[in-house]
Amino acid sequence: MNSPNLVWLRQDLRLADQPAFAAAAAEGPVVPLYVLDDETPGAWAIGGAQRWWLHHSLAALARDLAAAGAPLVLRRGRSVDEVMRVVAEVGAQRVHAIGHYEPWWQAAEQALAERTELVLHDGLLLADPRQVRTRQGGRYRIFTPFWRALLDQMPPAPPLPAPEVLTSPESTVPSDRLEEWELLPTKPDWATGFGGWAPGEKGAVGRVEALAERIAGYDVNRNLPSLDGSSRLSPHLHFGEVSPAAVWHAAKAADGDATPYLREIGWRDFTANMIDQFPNLGEVNGRAAFDRMAWRGGEEATRDFAAWTRGRTGYPIVDAGMRELWATGWMHNRVRMLAASFLVKHLLIDWRRGTRWFWDTLIDADYGNNSVNWQWIAGSGLDSNPFGRIMAPLSQSAKFDAADYIRRWVPELAGLSDDDIHDPHTAGRRPSAYPAPLIGHQEGRARALQAAIAAR
Repeated sequence: MNSPNLVWLRQDLRLADQPAFAAAAAEGPVVPLYVLDDETPGAWAIGGAQRWWLHHSLAALARDLAAAGAPLVLRRGRSVDEVMRVVAEVGAQRVHAIGHYEPWWQAAEQALAERTELVLHDGLLLADPRQVRTRQGGRYRIFTPFWRALLDQMPPAPPLPAPEVLTSPESTVPSDRLEEWELLPTKPDWATGFGGWAPGEKGAVGRVEALAERIAGYDVNRNLPSLDGSSRLSPHLHFGEVSPAAVWHAAKAADGDATPYLREIGWRDFTANMIDQFPNLGEVNGRAAFDRMAWRGGEEATRDFAAWTRGRTGYPIVDAGMRELWATGWMHNRVRMLAASFLVKHLLIDWRRGTRWFWDTLIDADYGNNSVNWQWIAGSGLDSNPFGRIMAPLSQSAKFDAADYIRRWVPELAGLSDDDIHDPHTAGRRPSAYPAPLIGHQEGRARALQAAIAAR
Protein backbone atom coordinates (compact mmCIF):
# COMPACT_ATOMS: atom_id res chain seq x y z
CA MET A 1 0.00 0.00 0.00
CA ASN A 2 1.21 3.53 -0.84
CA SER A 3 2.18 5.88 1.95
CA PRO A 4 -0.89 7.78 3.17
CA ASN A 5 -1.59 11.47 2.79
CA LEU A 6 -3.01 13.71 5.48
CA VAL A 7 -5.92 16.04 4.80
CA TRP A 8 -5.64 18.86 7.33
CA LEU A 9 -9.14 20.22 7.94
CA ARG A 10 -10.11 23.62 9.30
CA GLN A 11 -13.04 25.63 7.88
CA ASP A 12 -13.59 23.16 5.04
CA LEU A 13 -15.62 20.39 6.65
CA ARG A 14 -17.07 18.67 3.58
CA LEU A 15 -16.41 15.94 1.07
CA ALA A 16 -18.04 17.39 -2.06
CA ASP A 17 -16.02 19.97 -3.99
CA GLN A 18 -13.19 19.54 -1.51
CA PRO A 19 -9.99 19.56 -3.62
CA ALA A 20 -7.73 18.51 -0.73
CA PHE A 21 -9.69 15.27 -0.38
CA ALA A 22 -9.81 14.76 -4.14
CA ALA A 23 -6.02 15.18 -4.49
CA ALA A 24 -5.18 13.01 -1.48
CA ALA A 25 -7.57 10.25 -2.52
CA ALA A 26 -6.03 10.14 -6.00
CA GLU A 27 -2.64 9.37 -4.45
CA GLY A 28 -3.57 6.58 -2.03
CA PRO A 29 -4.77 6.13 1.55
CA VAL A 30 -6.19 9.20 3.31
CA VAL A 31 -5.99 10.32 6.94
CA PRO A 32 -8.47 13.18 7.57
CA LEU A 33 -7.31 15.24 10.54
CA TYR A 34 -9.01 18.04 12.47
CA VAL A 35 -7.09 19.80 15.23
CA LEU A 36 -8.94 21.79 17.87
CA ASP A 37 -6.41 24.61 18.18
CA ASP A 38 -7.00 27.36 20.73
CA GLU A 39 -3.33 28.33 20.75
CA THR A 40 -2.50 29.33 17.17
CA PRO A 41 -5.38 31.87 16.79
CA GLY A 42 -4.47 33.53 20.09
CA ALA A 43 -7.18 36.03 20.99
CA TRP A 44 -9.22 34.84 18.01
CA ALA A 45 -9.83 31.29 19.21
CA ILE A 46 -13.36 30.37 18.20
CA GLY A 47 -16.17 31.60 20.42
CA GLY A 48 -18.84 29.73 22.32
CA ALA A 49 -21.50 29.70 19.60
CA GLN A 50 -19.03 28.48 16.99
CA ARG A 51 -18.00 25.65 19.32
CA TRP A 52 -21.58 24.43 19.45
CA TRP A 53 -21.71 24.35 15.65
CA LEU A 54 -18.27 22.79 15.38
CA HIS A 55 -19.27 19.86 17.59
CA HIS A 56 -22.23 18.97 15.41
CA SER A 57 -20.39 19.65 12.15
CA LEU A 58 -17.52 17.36 13.12
CA ALA A 59 -19.96 14.66 14.23
CA ALA A 60 -21.69 14.82 10.84
CA LEU A 61 -18.38 14.77 8.95
CA ALA A 62 -17.14 11.84 11.02
CA ARG A 63 -20.22 9.83 10.01
CA ASP A 64 -19.72 10.66 6.33
CA LEU A 65 -16.01 9.82 6.43
CA ALA A 66 -16.61 6.54 8.24
CA ALA A 67 -19.12 5.56 5.57
CA ALA A 68 -16.58 6.42 2.86
CA GLY A 69 -13.86 4.36 4.57
CA ALA A 70 -11.51 6.93 6.15
CA PRO A 71 -12.23 7.65 9.83
CA LEU A 72 -11.82 11.23 11.03
CA VAL A 73 -8.87 11.75 13.39
CA LEU A 74 -9.31 14.36 16.12
CA ARG A 75 -6.44 15.96 18.01
CA ARG A 76 -6.19 18.94 20.34
CA GLY A 77 -3.25 21.34 20.60
CA ARG A 78 -1.13 23.56 18.37
CA SER A 79 -2.00 22.68 14.77
CA VAL A 80 1.51 22.47 13.35
CA ASP A 81 2.72 20.24 16.17
CA GLU A 82 -0.28 17.93 16.02
CA VAL A 83 -0.15 17.63 12.23
CA MET A 84 3.52 16.70 12.43
CA ARG A 85 2.80 14.10 15.11
CA VAL A 86 0.26 12.39 12.88
CA VAL A 87 2.61 12.66 9.88
CA ALA A 88 5.21 10.75 11.89
CA GLU A 89 2.72 8.22 13.27
CA VAL A 90 1.39 7.16 9.87
CA GLY A 91 4.47 7.88 7.74
CA ALA A 92 2.56 10.34 5.58
CA GLN A 93 4.25 11.45 2.38
CA ARG A 94 2.54 14.86 2.27
CA VAL A 95 -0.22 17.01 3.73
CA HIS A 96 -3.08 18.37 1.63
CA ALA A 97 -5.14 21.33 2.83
CA ILE A 98 -7.31 24.16 1.55
CA GLY A 99 -5.52 27.48 1.94
CA HIS A 100 -6.92 29.97 4.46
CA TYR A 101 -6.57 33.75 4.74
CA GLU A 102 -6.74 34.44 8.48
CA PRO A 103 -3.30 35.65 9.60
CA TRP A 104 -2.85 32.88 12.17
CA TRP A 105 -3.63 30.17 9.63
CA GLN A 106 -1.25 31.68 7.11
CA ALA A 107 1.48 31.66 9.75
CA ALA A 108 0.68 28.03 10.56
CA GLU A 109 0.78 27.07 6.88
CA GLN A 110 4.20 28.67 6.49
CA ALA A 111 5.54 26.94 9.60
CA LEU A 112 4.15 23.56 8.50
CA ALA A 113 5.60 23.92 5.00
CA GLU A 114 9.05 24.29 6.57
CA ARG A 115 8.70 20.87 8.25
CA THR A 116 6.88 18.71 5.69
CA GLU A 117 5.50 18.78 2.18
CA LEU A 118 2.33 20.86 2.30
CA VAL A 119 0.08 21.13 -0.75
CA LEU A 120 -2.42 23.98 -0.54
CA HIS A 121 -5.53 24.02 -2.70
CA ASP A 122 -8.10 26.70 -3.52
CA GLY A 123 -11.64 26.06 -2.36
CA LEU A 124 -12.41 28.48 0.43
CA LEU A 125 -13.61 31.27 -1.87
CA LEU A 126 -14.94 31.83 -5.37
CA ALA A 127 -11.43 32.82 -6.51
CA ASP A 128 -8.03 33.41 -4.98
CA PRO A 129 -8.22 37.14 -4.05
CA ARG A 130 -4.50 37.50 -4.73
CA GLN A 131 -5.34 36.88 -8.37
CA VAL A 132 -8.11 39.49 -8.47
CA ARG A 133 -6.01 42.45 -9.56
CA THR A 134 -6.32 45.94 -10.98
CA ARG A 135 -5.03 46.62 -14.48
CA GLN A 136 -1.89 47.96 -12.87
CA GLY A 137 -1.44 44.72 -10.93
CA GLY A 138 -2.46 46.12 -7.54
CA ARG A 139 -4.86 44.78 -4.92
CA TYR A 140 -8.37 46.13 -4.43
CA ARG A 141 -9.46 47.89 -1.24
CA ILE A 142 -12.95 48.92 -2.39
CA PHE A 143 -15.67 46.36 -2.94
CA THR A 144 -17.38 47.55 -6.14
CA PRO A 145 -14.29 47.45 -8.41
CA PHE A 146 -13.24 44.21 -6.70
CA TRP A 147 -16.64 42.71 -7.50
CA ARG A 148 -16.38 43.75 -11.16
CA ALA A 149 -12.93 42.20 -11.44
CA LEU A 150 -14.12 39.04 -9.67
CA LEU A 151 -16.99 38.72 -12.14
CA ASP A 152 -14.44 38.64 -14.95
CA GLN A 153 -13.20 35.34 -13.46
CA MET A 154 -16.66 33.83 -13.05
CA PRO A 155 -18.24 31.35 -13.22
CA PRO A 156 -16.17 29.16 -10.94
CA ALA A 157 -15.32 25.65 -12.09
CA PRO A 158 -18.13 23.10 -11.71
CA PRO A 159 -18.09 21.51 -8.24
CA LEU A 160 -16.16 18.28 -7.78
CA PRO A 161 -18.22 15.27 -6.67
CA ALA A 162 -17.57 13.75 -3.27
CA PRO A 163 -15.32 10.68 -3.39
CA GLU A 164 -17.51 7.62 -2.99
CA VAL A 165 -14.74 5.51 -1.44
CA LEU A 166 -11.66 6.47 0.54
CA THR A 167 -8.96 4.10 1.71
CA SER A 168 -7.25 4.44 5.05
CA PRO A 169 -3.96 3.11 6.46
CA GLU A 170 -3.92 -0.48 7.64
CA SER A 171 -3.18 0.53 11.24
CA THR A 172 -5.59 2.52 13.40
CA VAL A 173 -4.61 6.12 14.03
CA PRO A 174 -5.20 7.28 17.64
CA SER A 175 -7.89 9.94 17.93
CA ASP A 176 -9.55 12.02 20.63
CA ARG A 177 -13.23 11.46 21.28
CA LEU A 178 -15.32 14.47 20.24
CA GLU A 179 -17.24 14.42 23.53
CA GLU A 180 -13.96 14.86 25.43
CA TRP A 181 -13.59 18.34 23.98
CA GLU A 182 -16.74 19.55 25.77
CA LEU A 183 -17.68 21.96 22.99
CA LEU A 184 -21.36 21.93 23.95
CA PRO A 185 -22.61 24.18 26.76
CA THR A 186 -24.00 22.41 29.81
CA LYS A 187 -24.09 24.63 32.92
CA PRO A 188 -26.16 26.40 31.75
CA ASP A 189 -27.11 25.07 28.34
CA TRP A 190 -27.63 28.40 26.59
CA ALA A 191 -27.96 26.69 23.17
CA THR A 192 -31.46 25.25 23.64
CA GLY A 193 -32.73 27.63 20.94
CA PHE A 194 -30.17 26.48 18.37
CA GLY A 195 -32.32 23.53 17.34
CA GLY A 196 -33.42 25.14 14.08
CA TRP A 197 -29.96 24.60 12.61
CA ALA A 198 -28.64 21.44 10.95
CA PRO A 199 -24.83 21.64 10.99
CA GLY A 200 -22.98 19.45 8.52
CA GLU A 201 -22.77 18.89 4.79
CA LYS A 202 -26.27 17.43 4.50
CA GLY A 203 -27.72 20.46 6.28
CA ALA A 204 -25.82 22.72 3.90
CA VAL A 205 -27.18 20.87 0.88
CA GLY A 206 -30.70 21.38 2.24
CA ARG A 207 -30.11 25.11 2.56
CA VAL A 208 -28.72 25.29 -0.98
CA GLU A 209 -31.79 23.50 -2.31
CA ALA A 210 -34.05 25.93 -0.45
CA LEU A 211 -32.11 28.85 -1.94
CA ALA A 212 -33.73 28.24 -5.32
CA GLU A 213 -37.10 29.27 -3.90
CA ARG A 214 -35.72 32.54 -2.52
CA ILE A 215 -33.62 33.90 -5.38
CA ALA A 216 -36.43 35.69 -7.25
CA GLY A 217 -37.49 37.78 -4.25
CA TYR A 218 -34.13 37.93 -2.49
CA ASP A 219 -33.26 41.57 -3.19
CA VAL A 220 -36.41 42.78 -1.41
CA ASN A 221 -37.15 40.00 1.07
CA ARG A 222 -33.66 39.84 2.59
CA ASN A 223 -34.31 43.26 4.17
CA LEU A 224 -37.56 42.26 5.88
CA PRO A 225 -36.81 40.73 9.31
CA SER A 226 -40.36 39.49 9.82
CA LEU A 227 -40.20 37.58 6.53
CA ASP A 228 -36.50 36.62 6.64
CA GLY A 229 -35.82 36.00 2.99
CA SER A 230 -32.12 35.36 3.61
CA SER A 231 -30.47 32.11 2.59
CA ARG A 232 -29.20 31.23 6.12
CA LEU A 233 -26.18 29.68 4.43
CA SER A 234 -23.63 31.84 6.26
CA PRO A 235 -22.65 29.32 8.99
CA HIS A 236 -22.45 26.50 6.43
CA LEU A 237 -20.17 28.64 4.27
CA HIS A 238 -18.07 29.70 7.24
CA PHE A 239 -17.39 26.12 8.30
CA GLY A 240 -16.89 25.05 4.70
CA GLU A 241 -19.74 22.53 4.68
CA VAL A 242 -20.53 23.72 1.17
CA SER A 243 -18.26 25.42 -1.32
CA PRO A 244 -19.05 28.93 -2.58
CA ALA A 245 -18.70 27.54 -6.11
CA ALA A 246 -21.52 25.08 -5.45
CA VAL A 247 -23.66 27.91 -4.08
CA TRP A 248 -22.85 30.07 -7.11
CA HIS A 249 -23.96 27.42 -9.59
CA ALA A 250 -27.12 26.64 -7.61
CA ALA A 251 -28.08 30.32 -7.47
CA LYS A 252 -27.47 30.75 -11.20
CA ALA A 253 -29.65 27.73 -11.97
CA ALA A 254 -32.60 29.14 -10.00
CA ASP A 255 -35.40 31.18 -11.54
CA GLY A 256 -34.84 34.91 -11.13
CA ASP A 257 -31.94 37.33 -11.06
CA ALA A 258 -29.27 35.84 -8.81
CA THR A 259 -27.00 38.92 -8.90
CA PRO A 260 -28.11 40.47 -5.56
CA TYR A 261 -27.42 37.21 -3.75
CA LEU A 262 -24.16 36.52 -5.57
CA ARG A 263 -22.90 39.96 -4.57
CA GLU A 264 -23.17 38.78 -0.96
CA ILE A 265 -21.02 35.75 -1.79
CA GLY A 266 -18.63 38.14 -3.52
CA TRP A 267 -18.50 40.28 -0.38
CA ARG A 268 -17.21 37.24 1.49
CA ASP A 269 -14.35 37.01 -1.04
CA PHE A 270 -13.72 40.73 -0.59
CA THR A 271 -13.41 40.53 3.18
CA ALA A 272 -10.90 37.68 2.82
CA ASN A 273 -9.04 39.89 0.36
CA MET A 274 -8.93 42.64 2.98
CA ILE A 275 -7.62 40.55 5.89
CA ASP A 276 -5.05 39.05 3.55
CA GLN A 277 -3.72 42.57 2.96
CA PHE A 278 -4.39 43.96 6.45
CA PRO A 279 -4.20 41.05 8.92
CA ASN A 280 -5.02 43.14 12.01
CA LEU A 281 -8.34 44.57 10.78
CA GLY A 282 -10.11 42.95 13.71
CA GLU A 283 -8.24 45.23 16.10
CA VAL A 284 -6.82 48.24 14.25
CA ASN A 285 -8.73 51.07 12.56
CA GLY A 286 -8.45 51.11 8.80
CA ARG A 287 -8.50 54.93 8.91
CA ALA A 288 -5.97 56.59 11.20
CA ALA A 289 -8.37 59.44 12.09
CA PHE A 290 -10.37 56.98 14.17
CA ASP A 291 -7.39 56.46 16.44
CA ARG A 292 -8.37 59.84 17.90
CA MET A 293 -12.05 58.99 18.39
CA ALA A 294 -13.11 59.57 22.00
CA TRP A 295 -15.13 56.39 22.54
CA ARG A 296 -17.08 56.35 25.77
CA GLY A 297 -15.64 54.38 28.68
CA GLY A 298 -16.28 54.04 32.39
CA GLU A 299 -19.17 52.59 34.35
CA GLU A 300 -21.97 54.27 32.40
CA ALA A 301 -20.66 52.96 29.07
CA THR A 302 -20.22 49.53 30.63
CA ARG A 303 -23.85 49.56 31.76
CA ASP A 304 -24.97 50.66 28.30
CA PHE A 305 -22.92 47.92 26.66
CA ALA A 306 -24.44 45.32 28.98
CA ALA A 307 -27.94 46.60 28.15
CA TRP A 308 -27.13 46.30 24.45
CA THR A 309 -25.94 42.70 24.81
CA ARG A 310 -29.09 41.76 26.70
CA GLY A 311 -31.53 43.45 24.33
CA ARG A 312 -32.53 46.14 26.84
CA THR A 313 -31.75 49.37 24.97
CA GLY A 314 -35.32 50.65 24.64
CA TYR A 315 -35.09 50.44 20.84
CA PRO A 316 -37.33 47.49 19.90
CA ILE A 317 -35.68 46.41 16.66
CA VAL A 318 -32.21 46.55 18.21
CA ASP A 319 -33.39 44.58 21.23
CA ALA A 320 -35.14 42.01 19.04
CA GLY A 321 -31.93 41.43 17.13
CA MET A 322 -29.77 41.09 20.21
CA ARG A 323 -32.20 38.62 21.76
CA GLU A 324 -32.42 36.63 18.53
CA LEU A 325 -28.62 36.46 18.55
CA TRP A 326 -28.46 35.13 22.10
CA ALA A 327 -31.25 32.62 21.54
CA THR A 328 -30.24 31.25 18.14
CA GLY A 329 -26.61 32.20 17.50
CA TRP A 330 -27.65 34.21 14.44
CA MET A 331 -29.15 37.59 13.62
CA HIS A 332 -30.93 38.90 10.54
CA ASN A 333 -28.46 40.88 8.41
CA ARG A 334 -30.45 44.14 8.27
CA VAL A 335 -30.83 44.04 12.03
CA ARG A 336 -27.12 43.30 12.47
CA MET A 337 -26.37 46.60 10.78
CA LEU A 338 -28.88 48.47 12.93
CA ALA A 339 -27.65 46.88 16.17
CA ALA A 340 -24.00 47.52 15.31
CA SER A 341 -24.67 51.12 14.26
CA PHE A 342 -26.59 51.74 17.47
CA LEU A 343 -23.68 50.56 19.60
CA VAL A 344 -21.06 52.55 17.74
CA LYS A 345 -22.96 55.77 17.06
CA HIS A 346 -25.91 56.12 19.44
CA LEU A 347 -23.93 54.74 22.38
CA LEU A 348 -20.49 55.88 21.12
CA ILE A 349 -18.88 52.60 22.20
CA ASP A 350 -15.77 51.31 20.44
CA TRP A 351 -16.59 49.02 17.52
CA ARG A 352 -14.04 46.51 18.81
CA ARG A 353 -16.23 45.70 21.80
CA GLY A 354 -19.07 44.82 19.44
CA THR A 355 -16.74 42.80 17.25
CA ARG A 356 -15.73 40.65 20.21
CA TRP A 357 -19.33 40.13 21.33
CA PHE A 358 -20.35 38.97 17.88
CA TRP A 359 -17.27 36.75 17.71
CA ASP A 360 -18.41 34.87 20.79
CA THR A 361 -22.14 34.73 20.08
CA LEU A 362 -22.48 34.27 16.29
CA ILE A 363 -22.38 30.76 14.85
CA ASP A 364 -21.15 32.29 11.56
CA ALA A 365 -18.51 34.57 13.12
CA ASP A 366 -15.92 34.87 10.38
CA TYR A 367 -12.77 36.92 10.99
CA GLY A 368 -12.91 38.64 7.62
CA ASN A 369 -16.64 39.32 7.54
CA ASN A 370 -16.90 40.26 11.20
CA SER A 371 -13.95 42.66 11.11
CA VAL A 372 -14.72 44.35 7.80
CA ASN A 373 -18.46 44.64 8.53
CA TRP A 374 -17.92 46.27 11.91
CA GLN A 375 -15.40 48.70 10.43
CA TRP A 376 -17.83 49.43 7.58
CA ILE A 377 -20.53 50.39 10.09
CA ALA A 378 -18.11 52.39 12.25
CA GLY A 379 -16.75 54.33 9.29
CA SER A 380 -13.23 53.33 10.28
CA GLY A 381 -12.71 50.87 7.44
CA LEU A 382 -10.94 51.50 4.15
CA ASP A 383 -14.25 50.76 2.43
CA SER A 384 -16.93 51.92 4.83
CA ASN A 385 -20.10 53.85 5.45
CA PRO A 386 -19.20 57.44 6.45
CA PHE A 387 -19.48 57.89 10.22
CA GLY A 388 -21.92 60.77 9.71
CA ARG A 389 -24.47 58.50 8.07
CA ILE A 390 -26.22 57.37 11.22
CA MET A 391 -28.86 54.71 10.79
CA ALA A 392 -32.21 55.56 12.39
CA PRO A 393 -33.41 52.31 14.01
CA LEU A 394 -36.92 53.54 14.77
CA SER A 395 -37.75 54.64 11.22
CA GLN A 396 -35.88 51.67 9.71
CA SER A 397 -37.96 49.33 11.85
CA ALA A 398 -41.16 50.73 10.33
CA LYS A 399 -39.71 50.97 6.82
CA PHE A 400 -38.76 47.30 6.78
CA ASP A 401 -41.98 46.12 8.44
CA ALA A 402 -40.33 44.59 11.52
CA ALA A 403 -43.45 44.48 13.72
CA ASP A 404 -43.88 40.70 13.77
CA TYR A 405 -40.12 40.22 14.21
CA ILE A 406 -40.27 42.43 17.30
CA ARG A 407 -43.30 40.56 18.65
CA ARG A 408 -41.41 37.29 18.39
CA TRP A 409 -38.27 38.40 20.21
CA VAL A 410 -39.57 41.13 22.52
CA PRO A 411 -42.73 39.58 23.98
CA GLU A 412 -43.24 42.55 26.33
CA LEU A 413 -44.35 44.48 23.23
CA ALA A 414 -46.40 41.74 21.56
CA GLY A 415 -49.72 43.42 22.29
CA LEU A 416 -48.86 46.73 20.61
CA SER A 417 -50.15 47.75 17.21
CA ASP A 418 -48.00 47.89 14.10
CA ASP A 419 -47.95 51.70 14.43
CA ASP A 420 -46.82 51.77 18.07
CA ILE A 421 -44.47 48.81 18.33
CA HIS A 422 -41.52 50.42 16.58
CA ASP A 423 -41.31 53.32 19.06
CA PRO A 424 -43.57 52.59 22.05
CA HIS A 425 -41.86 55.25 24.22
CA THR A 426 -42.77 58.16 21.93
CA ALA A 427 -46.23 56.70 21.33
CA GLY A 428 -46.84 56.62 25.09
CA ARG A 429 -47.46 52.87 24.96
CA ARG A 430 -44.29 51.52 26.57
CA PRO A 431 -45.10 48.72 29.04
CA SER A 432 -43.49 48.98 32.48
CA ALA A 433 -41.54 45.75 31.82
CA TYR A 434 -39.79 47.31 28.83
CA PRO A 435 -36.95 49.82 29.39
CA ALA A 436 -36.97 53.44 28.31
CA PRO A 437 -34.45 54.29 25.53
CA LEU A 438 -30.88 54.56 26.77
CA ILE A 439 -30.59 57.76 24.75
CA GLY A 440 -32.85 59.64 22.36
CA HIS A 441 -32.15 59.30 18.66
CA GLN A 442 -31.44 62.97 18.06
CA GLU A 443 -29.36 63.24 21.23
CA GLY A 444 -27.31 60.19 20.29
CA ARG A 445 -26.86 61.45 16.75
CA ALA A 446 -25.66 64.85 17.90
CA ARG A 447 -23.19 63.32 20.36
CA ALA A 448 -21.78 61.02 17.68
CA LEU A 449 -21.34 63.82 15.15
CA GLN A 450 -19.61 66.00 17.72
CA ALA A 451 -17.20 63.17 18.56
CA ALA A 452 -16.44 62.71 14.86
CA ILE A 453 -15.72 66.42 14.42
CA ALA A 454 -13.40 66.39 17.42
CA ALA A 455 -11.55 63.34 16.05
CA ARG A 456 -10.97 65.08 12.71
